[in-house]
Amino acid sequence: MDAQLVAFTLFAAGMVAMPGADFTVVVRNSLASRRAGVASAIGVAAGLLVHTALAVAGVAAVLAAVPALFRALQLVGAAYVLYLAHRALRSAARPRETAQDVLTARAGGLREGFLTNALNPKASITFLSVLPQFVPAGSPAMPRTLLLASIVVALALLWFPAVALLVDRLGRWLRRPRTARAIEAVTGVALGVLGLVLLVEPVLA
Repeated sequence: MDAQLVAFTLFAAGMVAMPGADFTVVVRNSLASRRAGVASAIGVAAGLLVHTALAVAGVAAVLAAVPALFRALQLVGAAYVLYLAHRALRSAARPRETAQDVLTARAGGLREGFLTNALNPKASITFLSVLPQFVPAGSPAMPRTLLLASIVVALALLWFPAVALLVDRLGRWLRRPRTARAIEAVTGVALGVLGLVLLVEPVLA
């Protein structure tokens, strides 16, 4: 048994399952519909695929070496998360969701999931710093790194759709007007805090 591979899989599972903007966006869109939630989940996995590809290609090393570029991307990511927070809070203030809102959520779920993950440069840096630690000494780096990256994406494709389906399964209760508005409000606040952290961190660094 490859002990390093097992250790990495456990580490990656914890990293993928850790609540954050990705999780929040998937839950929010799952409240609109199962299709929107699953689309968001697939979008998140696609965003992770971008980061793993960048890490394998060495582009993440450039982000780590050029702080100004990293901070610029971080600010873009923060702005997008704050935009999602604004949308969630605005939705929470509405008396009820319209059919058009549901259709819009379905169409935008994939895009939101992808951009929320892809615009987070910290993910690329994390992959760059973590993946090499699980490449055995003397082994070819590229095949092993691709295997590790594939594990991360596969775990995301298992976890986030499962979250979307669970939220949809509980949808009868979660979609009650009062409950839905409360969840939208909590989601908006959570995304707002995450966005502000991303926004302020480059300034304080």
